Amino acid sequence: MQKIKSLMARQGLKSPQESMADLSPVENLRIPSKEELRELREQPIDPQAEQEIIESIEEVYFSNDSFDMVQHELEKLPPELNLQELEEYRDKMKRQQGAVSKKVADLILEKQPAYVKELERVTALQTNLQLAAVICTNARRQLSVAKEGFTEASLGLLANQRRRQLLTGLLKSLRTIKTLQRTDVRLSEMLEEEDYPGAIQLCLECQKAASTFKHYSCISELNSKLQDTLEQIEEQLDVALSKTCKHFDVSHYTKVQLAYTLLGKTQTAMDQLHMHFTQAIHNTVFQVVLGYVELCAGNADTKFQKMQYKDLCTHITPDSYIPCLTDLCKALWEVMLSYHRTMQWHEEHDKEETTPTPDDCVTAESNESVAGRSYVKKKLEHGLTRIWQDVQLKVKAYILGTDMSNFKYDDFIVVLDVISRLMQVGEEFCGSKSEVLQESIKRQSVNYFKNYHRARLEELRMFLENETWELCPVKSNFSIAQLHEFKFMGHCRSPSVSPSRQAVSSASSAQEELSLFQQYLQEGNPFEMHIEHKEEETEDVLASNGYESDELEKSVYQDYDSDSDVAEELKQDYVDEQTGDVPLKSVSRETIRSRKKSDYSLNKTNAPILTNTTLNVIRLVGKYMQMMNILKPIAFDVIHCVSQLFDYYLYAVYTFFGRNDMPVPSPSLPTQGGREVGTARVVGPACLYESSGLGLISSRLRTTLNRIQESLIDMEAAGENAGVHGAAEDRKEKVPSPHLSQLVVLTNSGTLYGLAQRVVATESLVFLAEQFESLQSHLDTMMPAAKKPFLQQFYSQTVSTASELRKPIYWIVAAKAIDYEQMLLLMAGVKWDIREIMSQHNVYVDVLLKEFEQFNKRLSDVSRHVRIPLAVSNVLWEHCIRLANRTLVEGYANVKKCSNEGRALMQLDFQQFLMKLEKLTDLRPIPDKEFVETYIKAYYLTENDMEQFIKNHREYSMKQLANLVNVCLGSHINKKARQKLLSAIDDIDRPKR
Repeated sequence: MQKIKSLMARQGLKSPQESMADLSPVENLRIPSKEELRELREQPIDPQAEQEIIESIEEVYFSNDSFDMVQHELEKLPPELNLQELEEYRDKMKRQQGAVSKKVADLILEKQPAYVKELERVTALQTNLQLAAVICTNARRQLSVAKEGFTEASLGLLANQRRRQLLTGLLKSLRTIKTLQRTDVRLSEMLEEEDYPGAIQLCLECQKAASTFKHYSCISELNSKLQDTLEQIEEQLDVALSKTCKHFDVSHYTKVQLAYTLLGKTQTAMDQLHMHFTQAIHNTVFQVVLGYVELCAGNADTKFQKMQYKDLCTHITPDSYIPCLTDLCKALWEVMLSYHRTMQWHEEHDKEETTPTPDDCVTAESNESVAGRSYVKKKLEHGLTRIWQDVQLKVKAYILGTDMSNFKYDDFIVVLDVISRLMQVGEEFCGSKSEVLQESIKRQSVNYFKNYHRARLEELRMFLENETWELCPVKSNFSIAQLHEFKFMGHCRSPSVSPSRQAVSSASSAQEELSLFQQYLQEGNPFEMHIEHKEEETEDVLASNGYESDELEKSVYQDYDSDSDVAEELKQDYVDEQTGDVPLKSVSRETIRSRKKSDYSLNKTNAPILTNTTLNVIRLVGKYMQMMNILKPIAFDVIHCVSQLFDYYLYAVYTFFGRNDMPVPSPSLPTQGGREVGTARVVGPACLYESSGLGLISSRLRTTLNRIQESLIDMEAAGENAGVHGAAEDRKEKVPSPHLSQLVVLTNSGTLYGLAQRVVATESLVFLAEQFESLQSHLDTMMPAAKKPFLQQFYSQTVSTASELRKPIYWIVAAKAIDYEQMLLLMAGVKWDIREIMSQHNVYVDVLLKEFEQFNKRLSDVSRHVRIPLAVSNVLWEHCIRLANRTLVEGYANVKKCSNEGRALMQLDFQQFLMKLEKLTDLRPIPDKEFVETYIKAYYLTENDMEQFIKNHREYSMKQLANLVNVCLGSHINKKARQKLLSAIDDIDRPKR
C-alpha cells in the first residue's frame, strides 16, 4: 500500500495507459507495443515451447534491476565476429524477448480489473482523510476555548490543595526525624537502668521508622548511628550475660534472655554464655591462686600476673595450700551453681512456653521456637560435661602443683575431704565419675601415702624397740569405735558407699537428704562445713589404776571363788583340745570365764590386754582406713600398708618372745637364744617335744613368718652390704628388724622368764587380730574386686595365725619353769627291777609335783600384775604337762633293767602324778596322758604285738623304742625276737636319715 501511495505522490493519478507511456526507453524496449501484443496474442504458440524458451534465458537476467544487459551481451561477443552467428544469436534473443513479452502481457491483462478496483479505493481513502483533517482543526479550536475558560481556574485550586497535603506530611516526617535524633539520650538512660529489652525494643522501632524515611538524606546518617547504638547495646548485653556466670540473678537473667529474644539471637547468646563460663572458671581460679601467691610472697611483684596458671600453682606454700584450695572450690562452686540455676531457669521457662496453641497461623513461629529451645537444651546439657571438665583440669593443675608428701596427716585428710566433696559436686552436677580428679589425687595420695607409711613403719619400729610391754589400762568396754580415728565409720551409713556418693544414694533411697545443689541453692557453700565440723572431741577409753571403779574391784574379789555357775561344757568348748588355740571372736566366752580360778584374774577386770604400741597401731589403722574411705582408688595400696603394720607387729612379737630357745629343724639340737640362760637344761625336753611330731610352729605360721621376713624385713640394714646401690633400691620398701628393749628382762625365774611381758605382747597381738577381724567386712567393701583375693589371703594366712604364736612363746616359759633335768636324774636313781609290788610312789613324783605347785604360785604372782586369760593359762599348763610327760617317758626309756613289778611301780607313779596334777589345773583331758600310759603298758606286749606296736607308734623316738625292746629281753622276748624288733626299728629310722 505504501508503494502505491509513493507512486501516486510521485506520478499523480494516471490511467494505466498513461502510466505505460511514461516508462523509460529501456523499459519500452522490454514492454511490447499494442500491435506487437496483438500480434503475439494472435500467433499460436505452444505453451510448453514458450516455457522452454523462457527457461533457456540466462539466470543473470533475473538477478536484479540494476543489471546492464547491453553491457553483458557486448562482453560476451567473441574477438572475431561472425555475422551468421550474430544473426542466429539475435533471433534467439528475439524469441526469448517475445516469449517474455507475451508472458508479461498476459499477466497485465489478467490483473488489470483488480488494479482498477484498488485504485478506486485509494481515491475514496484520500477523500476521508481530508474530512478528518477538517474535524481535527475544529476540535483544537474548541479545546483552546475550554482551556481558557475552565482548566487554569479550577485545576489550579486542586494543585494547591495537593501541595498543601504534601507539606503537611513533610512536617510530620520532620518531627519524627527530630524525635529519632533525640532517642540516643533515652537509650543511654535505659542502658544505665539495665533495661536491655526496652532499649532494644526502642532501637528496633527507631530503625523501622528510619527505614520509612530513608529517602531523606539526613536519615542515612541517623540510620548508621542507630546501628552503632544497637551494637553498643549488644556489647553491654554480652557483659551483662557474663555477670550471670558468677552470681546468678533470676530477674537480671530474665531481662538478658528477653533482650536476646528481641534481637533473635537466643542461640548466639547460648554460645556466648558457654564462652563466658569457660572464661569465668579461668579468671576465678587464676585470681584466687594469684591472691594467695602474692600474699605469701609479701610483695606486689607483677611477675606472678604474667605467669601461666599451671606455673602459678607451683608457688603456693604448704601453709596456704588448704585455705587456697578451699577458696578455690568455693569459687568454682559459685560458677557451677550459677550454671545449675541457669539450666533450672530454662527448664521452667520451657514449661511455660510449651502450652498448646490452637491457632494455625502461628504454627511456623512455634516450630521455630521449639527448634530454638531444643538447641538451647542440647547446648546446656552438653555444656555440663564441658564445664566440669574445665573445673577438673584447673583443680588438677592445683593439686599436682605442690608436693604434698610432707604434709601432716590431718592436713592431707582435709585435702582429700575437700576433693571428695568436689567429686560429689561433680557427680551431682553432670553424673561424672571425675576420672581426672581421681587420677590426680590418686597420684598425690600414693606418693604421700608411701612416704607417710614409711615414716609410720619407722615410728612403729621405734615404739617396739622402746616398748617395755607393760599393760595399757583401758576400760573393759573399750572399743575401737571410741577412738577419734574411727569416728568416720559411725557417720558412714554403708562402708560400700564412698563420701562422693553418700548424699546421692541416701536421697534416692529415702528422699531424706537433699542434694548439695538443693541444700545450697540460695545461700551457703558446701566447702564451708569442713571448718565448722572440726571440733575438739575427747576420748574416754583409759581406766584409772586398772579399775573402772572401786565397786568393780570389790566385786572381782567377791566373785573370785565362784566358778560353780560355769558349765563344764563351756570349759571344754572354749579350748581346742588338739591345739590349745583359742577360737577367734570368742570374747564373750572369755568374759564368762573371767572369774575362773585358772584365769588368774585376781585383781583385774576383763579389760582388753594391749600396750601403748598396740593402741598406736590401731590408731594408724583408723587413719589409713579414713584415707581409704575418702579415696577408694588407692584402697588396695592402703590395705596393703595396713597389712604391713600387722605383719611387722606380729614379726616383732615373734622375734622378741618366740624365737629364743626354739628348736632348729634338726630334732637333736635347739637354737641358742643369745641372752637366755639355762638353755642347756631344756635340751632334752625340747628335743623330745619337737621330735615327737607335735611341732610348736605350724606350717602356716612358718610360711607367714618367712613371707614377712622376705617382703618386709631388711635383713642387711646393719650388715656391710647396706650401701650397695642395687640392694638399696630393693630394700627401699623394707624396715630393719626391731630389737627388744634392754629394760625387758626375760631371764628371771621369779617372773617366770618375763611371762607378764610375754602375755601382754602375745595377747595384745591376739586383740589386734580380733580388731582386724571386726574390720574385715568394712575393708572388703573398700577393696577392688580384682584385689579381694589378697585381703582374703591376708586374713586366712596372717591374721588368723596370731593366736598360734601362743605355742612357741609360752613354750619357752614352760620349758624353763620346771626342772625337767633334775627329774631325769632322780628317775635314773630309782631301781625298777624289783620283785615285789610297791604301794608307795617314788620321790621324783613329789619333786615334780612340787615344781608344778611352785609354777602355779608363780603364775598367780604374775596374774596380780597382768591378767592371764584362760587360753594363756591352758597353753602354759598344756606345755608344762606335755614336757613333763615326755620327760617321764624319756626317764622310763633310760631304764636298763625292769621287772613286771617295776612296770607296775611306773604306773603307780604316773597315776599319783595325775591325781595330784588334776587338783592343780582344770585342763581336761590331761595332755599326753595316753602317751605315757601306752609306753608303760607296751612292756607287756608279745613279740608279734610289739612289732606291730613299733610300726604304729612312731611318736616315740628310736631310743625309746629300742630301750623298750632291750628291757623286755629275758622276760618274754628272746634274743632272736630282740634282733628282729631292732631291725624293724632301724627300718623305721632309715627313711628319716
